[in-house]
Formats: sequence, C-alpha cells, structure tokens
Amino acid sequence: MLFLILSIFCSVIVGVIFKITRKYATNPTQIVAFNYVFALLLCYFTFSPDLSAVNSAAPWGIYFLIGVLLPVIFLFLVASIRHMGIVKTDTAQRLSLFIPILAAWFIFKEEFNTYKVIGLIIGFLALLLILKKQAENTENKWIYPAVVLLGFGVIDILFKQIALYTTLPYTTSLFVVFTIALVVALCIVGYEVVVKRGKLESKNILFGALVGLFNFGNILFYLKAHQAFSDNPSTVFAGMNMGVIILGSLIGLLFFKEKLSKINFVGIILALIAIILIVMSQF
Repeated sequence: MLFLILSIFCSVIVGVIFKITRKYATNPTQIVAFNYVFALLLCYFTFSPDLSAVNSAAPWGIYFLIGVLLPVIFLFLVASIRHMGIVKTDTAQRLSLFIPILAAWFIFKEEFNTYKVIGLIIGFLALLLILKKQAENTENKWIYPAVVLLGFGVIDILFKQIALYTTLPYTTSLFVVFTIALVVALCIVGYEVVVKRGKLESKNILFGALVGLFNFGNILFYLKAHQAFSDNPSTVFAGMNMGVIILGSLIGLLFFKEKLSKINFVGIILALIAIILIVMSQF
C-alpha cells in the first residue's frame, strides 16, 4: 500500500509544481525538456536498461508516436493546470482511462458488461459537469483538460501495445520513449531560443529537475505497486485514479483556493463512482 500512496503523492505533486511555477514567470517548455533529462538519468540508474537488446525489430513506430505525444500533451497539462486548476486537470487526466476502454469496445471488439457500460455513461456525464464553467467565468479554457484527457488516453493505449512486446523489458522500452520525448522537447526549446530569441534560465532547470524526480517517482512506485498487488491489479487501478482525484481536489481547494461550482463537485463525485463501476466490471 505504501508504494501506491507514494505513486499518488508523486502524481499530484507534479501538478502542484506547475501551479507554483506560474508565480515565477517560468518557461513550461524548458521545464518539460529538463524534466526528461532527469527522468532519463533516474530511469538509467534505477532500471539499468539493456540498450544493446534494442534493434530494428522493436516497435519503433509506437516509440516515436509516444515520444512525440508525451512532451506535447505534457505542455497541454501545464496549460490546463494554469488556466483550469489542479482539481479539473487531475480529474480530466484520470478520466482518460475511458479512452482505452472505448478503444477496446469499438476497435478490439471486447465484450462489455453492464457495470462497464454504466461506468462509461456516468464518466462522460462527469466530464461534462467538471468542465462546465461558472457563470462569472467568461473565459473557460475547457479545451486544455479535454486535450489532456484525449492525449493521455491515446498514450495509455500505446503503452499497452508496448507492454505486449515482451522481447524487450518494459523498462528498456520506457527509456527509449523518454529519450525520444527529450529530443522532441529539446527541438521545441531550440525553436523558442533560436527563432523567438528566448533565453535558457536556471530556474527552469531547477523546476525541471523537480518535475523529473516526481514524474519518475510516479512511474517507479506505480510499477512497484502492481508488483506488490500482482494478484489484484484492480486495487492499484482504482486506488491510483481515485487517490489522485481526491488528493488533487483537496490540495486545489485548500491550498490554492480553486473555485468550483456545485455542478463541478457533482462531476467529481460522479467521476469517482464511474471508476468504482469500471473496477467492479473486472470481477
């Protein structure tokens, strides 16, 4: 249970860091890029990936697609946290679990039971209520959490495809994906520095290191939680998604004084119910 709690904590702290960076006029692109620098180093020294085993038979198409999506969706995550807050962003990110479920239904023709269908319907309603703007809010940036939901859902599908490629250890594939993501992020940073005359600043390196540490911690502890609960993966699945929504909501409301309407609160409760129904559908 400790690994699961640590994974939830690390996931929410990433959002907290980006919320704080808004006060320091930081560059999110540079933070995301340096995040992958430190995540790569931690991945290398923790998992000791055997790069000699990576050859032309590896799923490079999936590697490159995830490598491009990760930094791009990460930037949308940053924008969503800044414009919509931690509560709505974390909830939208966790509701992205419905994208691979829908893919399993429509693309892979997986059979659905009543719990899963009802869970999907409630999850969709929850999303609409969570993203609904307050009457006094004339500039609702709902597009950011919507892209976060869709993007992380697609990334989840692609990571599941990598997991099916058992010739390489999953952690080695993860290192390759992080490397590609770093290259993509550095290209974006290079464009901003060369074309837009931006400046590299040490504060972005510091925040990037913090994000990289907790981003990697989230992955490491999540994998260890699955190992600890190998006979009951649904516990990890439910605990992670519900834990992030609850802890993220508490931090957003109590520490950052994020404003939510009654309809938004109803949406968050429905999101938790939807996750419970999805977990029940596994039994």
